[in-house]
Amino acid sequence: MDMKLEVVVLPVSDVDRAKDFYTGLGWRLDADVSTGAGFRVVQVTPPGSPASVIFGESVSDQPPGSARGLHLVVDDIDAARTELKRQGADPSEVFHDAGGVFHHAGTDARVPGRDPQGTSYSSFVSFADPDGNGWVLQEITTRLPGRLDPATTAFTSAGDLASAMRRASAAHGEHEARTGAEDQDWPDWYARYMVGEQAGTELPT
Repeated sequence: MDMKLEVVVLPVSDVDRAKDFYTGLGWRLDADVSTGAGFRVVQVTPPGSPASVIFGESVSDQPPGSARGLHLVVDDIDAARTELKRQGADPSEVFHDAGGVFHHAGTDARVPGRDPQGTSYSSFVSFADPDGNGWVLQEITTRLPGRLDPATTAFTSAGDLASAMRRASAAHGEHEARTGAEDQDWPDWYARYMVGEQAGTELPT
């Protein structure tokens, strides 16, 4: 049976302030429903995300600001940080972890700058909402093997698809340089590259 994560509940102290913050980041407002005194549900969705975020009144018994380690995946960490800053968040500088695998809790073992090898999964930016609920942006450009089913390749937004096409274009340019010939079947090569990149399988060369 498939079990798909679709909702994350955030504990906040001021619902309208949280709503203004997240919609100000460009997150889609899906619902703002109150069914009586003391109960209100607000749902927002990050751009391109299949999962949504809910906050409100009487929807969480956790202390406001206690959510930590919520991850958002991006394909360009520098561009994502710039966008966050422009939209009113206060993001950290780009960082990678001294251990080289995921990242430590809080700010432990943070090393300034992108991962030196440009490894997928290894460059991060953090930010928090007004209550202190903590988010991390993680740059993923190539998926680990088996992470996705190659038979069900999908892109969550036009921007996501465009970025994949740009990476395929750059790789295809290197392919043509190696072969010394123009590839008339470039659409097939692009398709194999984009599917392989997303599924974490072998890429065409």
